[in-house]
Amino acid sequence: MQALLDLVATLDKPHDAARVFHGRGGLHPGCEHLALDAYPPVWLLTSYAPVSDEDLARFGAALQARWELIAPGEPLNWVFQQRDEVRASNRLMAGSVPEPHVVQEDGARYGVHLLRGLNHGLFLDMREGRRWVRDWAHQHPGGKVLNLFAYSCAFSVAALQGGAAEVHNLDMASGALQLGQRNHALNGLNGGRFLAHDLFSTWGKLKRLAPFDLVIADPPSYQKGSFVAEKDYARLVRRLPDLLAPGGRALLCLNSPKLGSSFLRELVAAEAPTLRFVARLANPPVYADVDAERSLKVLLFELPR
Repeated sequence: MQALLDLVATLDKPHDAARVFHGRGGLHPGCEHLALDAYPPVWLLTSYAPVSDEDLARFGAALQARWELIAPGEPLNWVFQQRDEVRASNRLMAGSVPEPHVVQEDGARYGVHLLRGLNHGLFLDMREGRRWVRDWAHQHPGGKVLNLFAYSCAFSVAALQGGAAEVHNLDMASGALQLGQRNHALNGLNGGRFLAHDLFSTWGKLKRLAPFDLVIADPPSYQKGSFVAEKDYARLVRRLPDLLAPGGRALLCLNSPKLGSSFLRELVAAEAPTLRFVARLANPPVYADVDAERSLKVLLFELPR
């Protein structure tokens, strides 16, 4: 845990939601199971392996000491999540968590929830993806966007803030889309559409809504009964040419340490050969990994005019 404690001793008071320590990248030996995120005014420590009460106490004491220096007089709020790939336990360790809890990123506001569930309403590793979408929309005002596996619709917020005319958000979980609707309201945005459907039974409807200037797909890597990347990504990719306008872009995301970027590139070449690979987006620097192919992959493709 020493690398994490060393980082805590240099923390600044955060403004935006962001990861500040990424042990899972393998660059901090002995801390591969740990991550520290800021969801102001709350810190979140996440572990993918058991942590002793002694180590939690050491971390809490280090964070308290630093907080007294960078935020004198303000209460320290922090949550600990013990998790694996399918379940989590969340504990409030100090202070409190606002309800509702709203954080900022690049001027956008998002609702989050740190005391329940595996995920918290905003995937911090996708920050550069949201920036790219906002910039793209600024350069293509009036664009029409399809946001697949939309979850809390953060991509939609970025697109509409950038100048997109409409975004169709699709997710089979209606509860996730309700989070998305609240995020649109938090930012005073119109132009969002919300479709609580299973993607693989909705192609006809999507084709009638097409063409789209941008299609975003950020699916789970493995979610039993919903999406398994090795099996289902091909079914998605082969439909993209029918959904995109000439010159349209597809932003395809993959967050599996077991599958590299070549998986997506080879899949697109086989299933949608009319699409041209453009670039892989960089991840936020804090997510640096000993092997870039284990980290988040965000690949951009284009349907030539």
